[in-house]
Amino acid sequence: MPYEPPPELAGLSLTQIATLVAERKLPPVDQWQPEKRGDSEMRIAADGRWFHQGGEITRPAMVRAFSTLLRRDADGQHWLVTPQEMLTIAVDDAAFIAVDLVQQGEALAFRLNSDDTVIADAAHPIIARGDAEVPALYLGVRHGCEARLNRSTYAQLVDLALASDDLSVTSMGQRFSLVPA
Repeated sequence: MPYEPPPELAGLSLTQIATLVAERKLPPVDQWQPEKRGDSEMRIAADGRWFHQGGEITRPAMVRAFSTLLRRDADGQHWLVTPQEMLTIAVDDAAFIAVDLVQQGEALAFRLNSDDTVIADAAHPIIARGDAEVPALYLGVRHGCEARLNRSTYAQLVDLALASDDLSVTSMGQRFSLVPA
């Protein structure tokens, strides 16, 4: 079945965005606990590009498939998980990049470089890291993995936050400060 890229977020209603999120079928990597462990010899660069044994993985379908198998443990180690084995994967910054943002009613919806759509809420928080000089914004995605907001998405979110008196945004009833703690 050929890959159908998702429609642009700006043209979708909140109901349509929620449907896209709900229709995405993902493997239950949080339920798999294989005993076999190893190293995938893979790395996700800070700009979101994937590499295997030093060579870039240029097939978007492969990157999308691998991205569904990611999870991050409490120590910050990222893993590619299948029912048979868990393989470490080096991640320079975040496993995903948030490349677009749209505000629909009470929700902030993000599109990721993996073509996933994530709505910011209690389970998918917006997190401010760094300091006042070099802030960085992240979005909780799934299984402990996060997306770093790219420059244009960061700017879109800051524009929304400037309307508040405390540089914060609200999505699905949750308030998120954009000021690093």
